[in-house]
Amino acid sequence: MYRRLQLIVELIARGLALAGGAVLLCLIALTCVSILGRALVPLDIGVGPIRGIYDMTEIGMAAAIFAFLPWAQFTEAHARVDLFQSVMPRTMDQLLDLAFNVGMLVAASVGTWRLYLGMQDKLSFGETTLIAQIPVWQGYAASLVGAVGFILVSAFCVLRAGRRIAGLSD
Repeated sequence: MYRRLQLIVELIARGLALAGGAVLLCLIALTCVSILGRALVPLDIGVGPIRGIYDMTEIGMAAAIFAFLPWAQFTEAHARVDLFQSVMPRTMDQLLDLAFNVGMLVAASVGTWRLYLGMQDKLSFGETTLIAQIPVWQGYAASLVGAVGFILVSAFCVLRAGRRIAGLSD
């Protein structure tokens, strides 16, 4: 049962990270096209810069960052201060790992909740970006996908840390 859950959570984390990478690649391509279009304006060649590229980049970067969080949590790649880890007893280290994972679950849950409330606020007021007039709630919704994945992965990591304390192998 645990192995199946681990596989599902890993697929969620990996899938979101790959989606975030795809978003970044699209942003790179759009930025290159926009820069090339801007460079060709004096020559009167091409269509010029992409209108609203800053808005698209802002929304895409936020969505990509949230999409990477589940993978960072799953692979235990978040920044840690482990100055005393080598001199601590193994049990103490595992307890700290559990506390860290619980803290990340709380942070992920609160952050996702606030992101959802922000999305609801932007949706109710119909706010749009300045240049491209993209509804702002769409950026929040795209980020919310990764944030929900972050909660799921963080909850699994709490379970994984608890199993390590209990002496059960991954």
